[in-house]
Amino acid sequence: MATVVLLAGGKSRRMGTDKLLLPQREGTVLDQAVRRFSAVFDRVCVSVAKADSYPEIRAEHVVDEYPGCGPMAGVHAGLKRCGDDGVFVAAADLPLSDPGAALRIIERCPADAEICVPTGPDGRPEPLFGYYRASVLPRAEELLRAGKYRMRDLLAACVTRFLTPEETEDILDAAGFANMNTPEDYRRLLGGDIGSREDRLPEE
Repeated sequence: MATVVLLAGGKSRRMGTDKLLLPQREGTVLDQAVRRFSAVFDRVCVSVAKADSYPEIRAEHVVDEYPGCGPMAGVHAGLKRCGDDGVFVAAADLPLSDPGAALRIIERCPADAEICVPTGPDGRPEPLFGYYRASVLPRAEELLRAGKYRMRDLLAACVTRFLTPEETEDILDAAGFANMNTPEDYRRLLGGDIGSREDRLPEE
């Protein structure tokens, strides 16, 4: 049973509004992510920072036990709730991510690896589009309790298989890794314009 956890707990500070609620096709960025992955994965979970986030999204919600601790908190919550057989983790703000490629990454994870993530052309790993086995959970818990929230720490603490661009060129392209942090990103990737939306987040 293939399970994906879509990370949707970010604060969208640089976008100025909730980027996951920006329009994409006939829905929103988050809605489209759920639809894409639901067509391929048996179970789709949405990792959120607060229990009342995105009530309009008809998918299983998983709430961070370590709020404010970044993506690792979402990985931890997803594994604890949904990860008996491991989970594929994908950032929800990758509007062009390919669920078919996600399945191929799972298939290419060696039996002795706990994490399997692709790397970009610059050699940097893409931890927010990768497979995490159930054995990662206690290590994530230890790091979060120790106040270590960087995903690179989790990759280093586990047996991680890094797939090179040559190993994934048949299933991945750069667009699948492109996330949206700014209005410019949104225009570039989806051709949209947030303009002067009235629902921008207040400055913190």
